[in-house]
Amino acid sequence: MIDAHMVTQAAQAVGAIGLLGTGLGVVLGVAARYLSAPVDDRAEAVAALLPGSNCAQCGFAGCKQAAAAMVDGRAAPNCCPPGGVSTAQRVAELIGVRLAVDGADAALPTVAWVDEARCIGCTRCIRKCSSDAIVGASKQMHTVLPEVCFACGLCQDECPTDAIVMIPVMPTLATWHWPKPVTKRPPVAT
Repeated sequence: MIDAHMVTQAAQAVGAIGLLGTGLGVVLGVAARYLSAPVDDRAEAVAALLPGSNCAQCGFAGCKQAAAAMVDGRAAPNCCPPGGVSTAQRVAELIGVRLAVDGADAALPTVAWVDEARCIGCTRCIRKCSSDAIVGASKQMHTVLPEVCFACGLCQDECPTDAIVMIPVMPTLATWHWPKPVTKRPPVAT
């Protein structure tokens, strides 16, 4: 038989825990509102422009960290090799900095390509590819999906027959940029 005193004590315990939870929730809500750090929306916008492959070619662990560094000024807008010049120009425009594109930076982005005559189907490249851009099977010829490849070069280093090479991606309307003309300076009279 259930004692009325025990029911009263149980109801009081549940009520106390409920009040404690509600009080802590209010305190945490107020603290989150007044003690939160301001969020820079530009970092999210820059991260959306980057390829999102988290390949670490820029020197950061991922694209979000690279985007935050670009917004803070710790990294240049052209630090993302897979993004190429067009991405660097869009990032520079977004964060409000001027980007000087010289001949070295104007190199076309690259992707991996498999030479069918040399591929032995060892699948070492498939295991190394973090973007799943390489398709094939054991003892079968492999191929690379260029729209998925972010040119990290890990597959090229892993290939025992040197069947994988990095080739430039042909520019499209979205990636093409007009290089600046080379100006000749007149000789200085002495």
